[in-house]
Amino acid sequence: MMAFMENLYLLSLDAAPLLVLGLILAGLMKAWLPTAMLEKQLGGPGVGPVVKAALLGAPMPLCSCGVLPVALGLRRAGASKGATTSFLISTPETGVDSISLSYGLLGPVLTIARPVVAVINAIAAGLLTGWANHSAPVKQQEEQSCCCSSKKAEAASKTSWKQGLSFTFGRLLEDMLPWLLVGMFFAAAVQTFVPEAWLAEWGRGPLAMIVMVLIGIPMYICASASTPIAAGLLLAGVSPGAVLVFMLAGPASNIAAVGMVYKELGQRALIAYLGTVSTISIAAGLILDALIAQFDWEIAVAHGGHSAMLPQWIAIGSLLLLAVAAVKPLRQRSLDRLLAA
Repeated sequence: MMAFMENLYLLSLDAAPLLVLGLILAGLMKAWLPTAMLEKQLGGPGVGPVVKAALLGAPMPLCSCGVLPVALGLRRAGASKGATTSFLISTPETGVDSISLSYGLLGPVLTIARPVVAVINAIAAGLLTGWANHSAPVKQQEEQSCCCSSKKAEAASKTSWKQGLSFTFGRLLEDMLPWLLVGMFFAAAVQTFVPEAWLAEWGRGPLAMIVMVLIGIPMYICASASTPIAAGLLLAGVSPGAVLVFMLAGPASNIAAVGMVYKELGQRALIAYLGTVSTISIAAGLILDALIAQFDWEIAVAHGGHSAMLPQWIAIGSLLLLAVAAVKPLRQRSLDRLLAA
């Protein structure tokens, strides 16, 4: 039990500074990238809105459930079905918070592969959705709601950096915290109790990746929370390709997202959405494993030692900051003081 607690503490020190950095960047992005701008760029048919949706959504700090109302608002504000699907996939699959956390726990190879494949995934699904639906016009009631949505977006554009940080260290952290804790406990348990060769026997190849898709698609987990789980799977011997599939399929969808896509965008969009997430994720996993074998790339999964790269006081201070933010009364008092300053 002492070994488990020690591993949990060391992994937390690895993750805390980069997670704090990601939350700060996410808060600044929320202030500097207002929804009004997104709605303006994603309207209309064609390839352009789909590509813009993927690129603009990729760094946004939203999980697979948090992205649903934003995507719905974009659709009702005039975004095409293809652009909506593209945004719906790229946004939860990656983000500034998960990228920084990935580098700390998983190393540079998976940190680069994750957002690249997420954008490819989103563009492919958006183009397939647009082709299948021929960019059907938005319904009248959706057009009427555009005005209301635009007013809300206008107000959002006035968000200050303080309010952005209040959101990321408040609501965003609160939404991801349960799964982050699950992920950290899982990673520490794997590192402590699972023999290295146990999952290595079946954790590779197409079958393992299909299992990851079947587990990930109905699951609700955000990109940041999936990262420590991915680290635990790597430590247990699962191949980097299979882990990549989990990190893409898990955040990209859940039961709520599937229901919304079917209701708002139609059956063809749902088929494009699920089919693309599954096939491209598996293909990317197979390619990644092949490249790692060919070029002998090293996957630098954290063993609880990366925090030594930073001064100890930064790692411990970041962990204490997250602990304070996780306790709602303490967090609320701190955020009130920040906004009042």
